[in-house]
Amino acid sequence: MKPKVKLHSKTQNSKTQKRRKDGRTNLLTISFFSITVAVLLVTATFLTFALYFQDNSPAFRDDSSGAGQPVTINGVTVPPPPTLDASVIARGEQLYAQYCAACHGVNLEGAPNWRVRLPDGSLPAPPHDSSGHTWHHPDPLLIAITRDGGDPAFNSRMPAFGDQLTDNEIDAILTFIKSRWGEKERQYQWWITVMNRKN
Repeated sequence: MKPKVKLHSKTQNSKTQKRRKDGRTNLLTISFFSITVAVLLVTATFLTFALYFQDNSPAFRDDSSGAGQPVTINGVTVPPPPTLDASVIARGEQLYAQYCAACHGVNLEGAPNWRVRLPDGSLPAPPHDSSGHTWHHPDPLLIAITRDGGDPAFNSRMPAFGDQLTDNEIDAILTFIKSRWGEKERQYQWWITVMNRKN
């Protein structure tokens, strides 16, 4: 007795094709949604920083009175940033020239096209002046990156300097870098450093 061969009817074939088409449509919808969410997050981040630098912005307002005054951002006040010591700045400048300038630029300008990924997926060394993002990070993170190297999760090429520089020397380099920022960048970086300590 021959086994029965089940033949698919035209209706079954059209149902299968419809399911495949629906699956592709769902995948496209999910992909489009994911891309849209990613674009919105990037845009929101950019606008947050852009609004910070726009005078009297209610979204991210800096109500500080100026140098030597408490820093108030988004209604949260922290003490004024400490005065940068000239001798520490000078020492930091020497150390920066020796350990950092080759990658981050003699004038802290960063590598050319530092926002464009290299063939291995890593990013070139960013600037440390106001045009970069160093001032977006609190002191403990900047110290850790300098001492321990960049995060492998970000495919960072930043080497660790913990075996070459003492904590005081790292602090001197960061003090020199801070001395080259504008007042708003300095205040913002100090504010997030204090907020980081509170959390």
